Amino acid sequence: MDNRAGEMMVFVRVVESGSFSEAARLLLMTPSTVSKLIARLEARLGVRLIERSTRRLALTSEGQFYYERSRALLGQLDETEQQIAQGGAEAEGVIRVTSSVTFGVAALEPILPEFLQAYPRVAVDLSLSDDVVDLYLDRTDVAIRVGKLQDSNLMARRIGETRRRIVASPAYLARHGTPRTPEDLMSHNCLGFNFRRANPVWPMREGGRIVERMLSGSLLANNGETLRRMALAGVGVARIADYHLRGPIARGELVEILQDSDIGETDEIHALFRGAQFLPARVRAFLDFTVPRMQRFLAEG
Repeated sequence: MDNRAGEMMVFVRVVESGSFSEAARLLLMTPSTVSKLIARLEARLGVRLIERSTRRLALTSEGQFYYERSRALLGQLDETEQQIAQGGAEAEGVIRVTSSVTFGVAALEPILPEFLQAYPRVAVDLSLSDDVVDLYLDRTDVAIRVGKLQDSNLMARRIGETRRRIVASPAYLARHGTPRTPEDLMSHNCLGFNFRRANPVWPMREGGRIVERMLSGSLLANNGETLRRMALAGVGVARIADYHLRGPIARGELVEILQDSDIGETDEIHALFRGAQFLPARVRAFLDFTVPRMQRFLAEG
């Protein structure tokens, strides 16, 4: 997707503020994001626009030309948008959304047909991945994230929270026995996550205190949906969010184990987005439509 206007805006702000860090503060970005955007712009154009030094930033001749033309074009864009806003804005266009695989499959995908019917002029570009994306660099409008929020200039709407449960299939437990204590897990095939931010230990209550056991198994995956399917197939024991275990547990396909050792650890779920007051109509419509429905989905568990 072409985002030249966004790159122009960042470039103009860098020039007018005199530094990457000040431009980042004004744009509610990180300095590294601003630096990467300018580097990407220069790479695409094939010229150096800004000469960097420890003391100040200086424009090249190409940079001066690009700055002047960018200011003019952005001014015309602002005028066009003001004229549209005065006449009201209808939700239309493409909205880029990313979500963790499991939550996207369980909670977001079932909502999309109704949303697309309600807003026929909006198209959803959905990516499911447990990798954390940079909303600015990836030009993403909304990110549904599970876990603790990092310090960020992004806006957030809280969807709810989920608790992790330790589960295994009846077939696996019949072959290997049911763990009765956290220590018993040391002799079991414990499936885990492979992304860097994943906690490699399972915190549990044992003998009146909380212990963190580092467990291992024959499979690591980058999403909970794979671990759920592997647990259903009898590969091993998994510790995953409860919102996609409701059906398998109710049907007896998975069994929750070590409930007495559970510390009740939860993960918060948020919808993250850029800006607040001047959200595009399509983004505001998406958030207003999907967030309450995802909140109800979690509350039903």
